Amino acid sequence: NIYRNIMSNIDTNKEILATEKDQEFREMAKEELDGLLTRQDEMEEKIRLMLIPKDPEDSKNAIIEIRGGTGGDEAALFAGDLYRMYMRYCEKRGWKTELVDYTEGTSGGYKEIVFNVMAEDAYGTMKFESGVHRVQRVPDTETQGRVHTSAATVVVLPEVDEFDIDLQVSDIRKDLFCASGPGGQSVNTTYSAVRLTHIPSGIVAQCQDQKSQLKNYDKALQVLRSRVYEMELQKHLEITSKKRKTMVSTGDRSAKVRTYNYPQGRLTEHRIGLTIYNLPGVMNGDLQDIMEALQFAENAEKLKEGTVA
Repeated sequence: NIYRNIMSNIDTNKEILATEKDQEFREMAKEELDGLLTRQDEMEEKIRLMLIPKDPEDSKNAIIEIRGGTGGDEAALFAGDLYRMYMRYCEKRGWKTELVDYTEGTSGGYKEIVFNVMAEDAYGTMKFESGVHRVQRVPDTETQGRVHTSAATVVVLPEVDEFDIDLQVSDIRKDLFCASGPGGQSVNTTYSAVRLTHIPSGIVAQCQDQKSQLKNYDKALQVLRSRVYEMELQKHLEITSKKRKTMVSTGDRSAKVRTYNYPQGRLTEHRIGLTIYNLPGVMNGDLQDIMEALQFAENAEKLKEGTVA
């Protein structure tokens, strides 16, 4: 046990300092003790973080929604860039992904795109991505070389099971329509796309990725279930005020979480004051360091606020 060995060595060096007369031995013991005390602090911090109870939602699959915000065509292009960034991150992790629905932008990218991430702890890892992602760069259509600011909104939901929330069939309206986008004539002329509306709340989910109407229905129902679950959960939290939101995972979709500055090759993570000068790498899916830093900051804040006994 590493921690026990550290504590044993600390005791040994303290004993040397208390009894040893040789100055050279004392200096060696003092130097070693200083290093051991630092390691003790680091180990105890890790142990405290390990004692934080895990959110039961963290182990679930994730549903990720990206929407182009302010900035028109450029915002849609940036939403497409974020989608590719997440796809590459998932590929690096060996995670399976599945496209659910999308609306393409007029100049490329996506006005909206929804996809699933299927992996252990997918939601626990990806949940910190929720919020407003801002981009600063010179659009391809900009003739004067001016830097424009655009934004896209990311929403991450846990994929909920049937027993998590009971949706009554009578409360769901089903509409069929022709799928749009790539796929050829058979896709565009067949009523295979499915739109589901939860009548009591007005929440809508749709899927047009599969050629099979049944598969589209199942995937749309999955998204609808997660959206209704989140709505009910938020209502419950507002009433009970029992679930504390930290600075890192506020759950506020309007909160600006990150800025991607292309001219300077810089990414700024606003919630924890982290700056990374490797924007090309990040956009290629090198997100693990950011994910770990956010998780560490979340855990540290929970400890600081005394949410762990």
